[in-house]
Amino acid sequence: MDRRQITLKDIAKELDLSPSTVSRALRDHPAISKETKTLVQEYAVKNKYKPNTLALQLRTNRNNTIGVIVPEIVHYFFSSVLAGIQEEAEKENFNLIICHSNEDYHREVKSVETLLDARVRGILASQAKSTEEFSHFQDIIDNGTHLVFFDRICTGINTDKVVIDDYDGAYNAVDHLIKGGCTRIAFLGSNPHLPIANNRRMGYEDALRKHNIPVDKTLMRMCDTIELARQIVPVLLEVDPVPDAFFCINDEVAAYCLQICKSAGYKIPQDISVCGFTNSYITDVTDPTLTSVDQHGFEMGKVAARLLINRIEGIEKKTGIVSKVIKTKLVVRNSTRQPLNSQ
Repeated sequence: MDRRQITLKDIAKELDLSPSTVSRALRDHPAISKETKTLVQEYAVKNKYKPNTLALQLRTNRNNTIGVIVPEIVHYFFSSVLAGIQEEAEKENFNLIICHSNEDYHREVKSVETLLDARVRGILASQAKSTEEFSHFQDIIDNGTHLVFFDRICTGINTDKVVIDDYDGAYNAVDHLIKGGCTRIAFLGSNPHLPIANNRRMGYEDALRKHNIPVDKTLMRMCDTIELARQIVPVLLEVDPVPDAFFCINDEVAAYCLQICKSAGYKIPQDISVCGFTNSYITDVTDPTLTSVDQHGFEMGKVAARLLINRIEGIEKKTGIVSKVIKTKLVVRNSTRQPLNSQ
């Protein structure tokens, strides 16, 4: 049995009509008789005809499709961002094509090519960790297509961006750890070529300096995956004196860090405090529950999509770069000590 989706030409052939007559009948054109409209529309419904939206948009020059490139889909933060993008796009009748780079530079380049070939009106992008060459993003701008970065941005590309206040989020988290009596705080960070990693590192360092605690480089490691956490956290627990807190680049690393510390015999938070970054669902299922920095991913998605759509529709007329910053919020749970003056 042929399960191929029928086309407008198939309907025309079956009903012995011209394709143009079928097209106009489906659009309820007044020049087509009521009998012909009924015949065509009933046949289309019965045979589950679906119009080729992209082809129609290209013919009418009204393409309402935007592309999205994300490094990870299963990650709580990026799935939250996608939900925000989708809500804002659907509200304005825009369609989405979502590409997943899987943190791979070559897949990211291919994603850009795919979206440009699809003639999307604009692209929302968050770069992969492995990306250190950015000409493919410049190609988007050179093609006359609107580009908005979100979260992970390329500082060398002059385009609009929506970012988290990573510095402030890290600063407040480390300040909280110090006020709970922690003085040897390990920082499990990410690749230093990413602006978000540097901003969180600077927030960490400045919070230490505020409290006159020396910045100890031996307590700062690149550790942004659970695989690295399994390797690095046990090594840091062998340091004398052992860290009395871990500030982690994301909740996944923090959750594994917490579990490794407990397995090594340390009490959380009495011996070691642990803080994450994202405020994902994981924070409520760890034991104890995990203190984390809320990035407000859903809000970021909505703001980024709105900025892109405003560019596409000519509502945002600023010729320079528009930068929007989403504020963070520290959500204190049971994995960190309470401030000493509140006990």
